[in-house]
Amino acid sequence: MFESNILLRFITIIFIFSLVLPSFVLAADELPQETVLEGRVVNVLDQEENQGDPEAQIFVVKLESGDRAGEEVEVLGGGSTQRIGDSEYKEGDRVLVAQTTNLSGDSEFYIQGFVRRNALLSLFVIFVIVTLLVARWRGLTSLIGMAMSFLVIFKGISPLILGGANPVLVVAGASLAIIPLTFFLSHGMNKKSLVAAASTVLSLIVTIGLASLFSNIAHLTGYSSEEAAYLQTMVPGKINFQGLVLAGIIVGVLGVLDDITVAQAAVVQKLREANPRLPSNELFFNALYVGRDHIASMVNTLILVYAGASLPLLLLFVNTSQDLSLVINNQFLAEEIVRTLVGSIGLIFAVPVTTFFAVKAFPRPFSSQS
Repeated sequence: MFESNILLRFITIIFIFSLVLPSFVLAADELPQETVLEGRVVNVLDQEENQGDPEAQIFVVKLESGDRAGEEVEVLGGGSTQRIGDSEYKEGDRVLVAQTTNLSGDSEFYIQGFVRRNALLSLFVIFVIVTLLVARWRGLTSLIGMAMSFLVIFKGISPLILGGANPVLVVAGASLAIIPLTFFLSHGMNKKSLVAAASTVLSLIVTIGLASLFSNIAHLTGYSSEEAAYLQTMVPGKINFQGLVLAGIIVGVLGVLDDITVAQAAVVQKLREANPRLPSNELFFNALYVGRDHIASMVNTLILVYAGASLPLLLLFVNTSQDLSLVINNQFLAEEIVRTLVGSIGLIFAVPVTTFFAVKAFPRPFSSQS
């Protein structure tokens, strides 16, 4: 009990530190932000003449937030200047309106997009209800762990990286907070969780080493995405984009390692309970046999997740006339390949490591040993 209290205090200290530290890092360097207001489209006017663009429209939006709530403003949109993928708005749509100031000091407005919060909130409520109905108390603690992980990522990891800190060191340090928070809240304070946490840390070390090595060998810079270009413009010279790629690999693998290590530790525990007299070497290989099926399914899942996230760009590359050897040499695809393979190796490594630690943690009872 005394050791559990010390561990809980340690977890709490790390969690609080990860939330407080960014406020000191960014205190003197806040990023300017435009004013974003919510509103509702109350009218769509056809504009017959707008610099030779008769197809342009004016949206009349009634603001619903900010100091100007209740006012109606006009926003120009559509026409030949409309970008591919821009949404079409109609009366009654709730939208986000950005307010900026031009060189004359007058306010200008443009629509950023729909207000999607209600749809997302409804989906989240369904997710919470399903989780609680199926997992009951364990589901509630898992949701708490998920919330704390989000806090660490958005209030700890992100501000530190934006402040110029090394992304790999930040994510590796934050993992010390995320791993115990999620593991012990989701699965309880027990041997199984301790084995899974220790195995996850060791597997992450291997993953970080491989990701660093092959990112250098493959000359990955981290500038392949459009988001990286925006970040470079917003905070020039502050972010280590190659390190950001490595940090993304770590976070992605960390989320899957929870499932791998906990499940494998549980397999060993249940096999030991089912047959206390089973020798340790047989227990190891029986549990590893189950783990091989888990490896096969998780590696396939990881590849499909990465492919699904990048599907539009993959279709673009497939539609080209270039040879496959040239297509996979593109930096974006090279990053995804390194991400997938390094993550898969980390997951595969976690299975025998977790099995070994679990066998040691759940030995044969002394009375059962021959």
